[in-house]
Amino acid sequence: MRHRKVSRKLGRDTEHHKAILRNMVTDLFKHGRVTTTLAKAKELRRVADKMITLAKKGDLASRRRALAFIRDKGIVKKLFTQLREKYLDRAGGYTRIIKVGPRRGDASFMAIVELVEEKLTTKGSKLKKERIKKVLEFIEKMKKKYQSIPTSTEEKASIEEEKASQ
Repeated sequence: MRHRKVSRKLGRDTEHHKAILRNMVTDLFKHGRVTTTLAKAKELRRVADKMITLAKKGDLASRRRALAFIRDKGIVKKLFTQLREKYLDRAGGYTRIIKVGPRRGDASFMAIVELVEEKLTTKGSKLKKERIKKVLEFIEKMKKKYQSIPTSTEEKASIEEEKASQ
């Protein structure tokens, strides 16, 4: 039984599962982004974040643990120098998963896993601010409109009398 197992099985035995994750983590640190299935992407994010956390510690034991998993000295060196400096002041969330839709051959959901860069100001954030501003203006407009509507029956009667007299 698979009770309390943390990782996804991905339809493979344990050794194949480890090999896939090792290769994907190596490629992620080498190229900065990897396209894969959504399930593998979620598993890759979990492992990659742990490797970057090891690199942030920076001690010999952490380097050896990373070498035991990645097995490429060049990538481990890059992890412990460049990527360590990049994420030293960040407290987690080193990777981003972007869903790209189903694959053409088998309709499996695909995703891009990429290392997070610095925060970028995008056009989307400006559009969000404009949208929020418009919504707030609309709310204020509706408040004014509904405040002018009489609420009690006496006020309604006096307004009807004024209309009738005109």
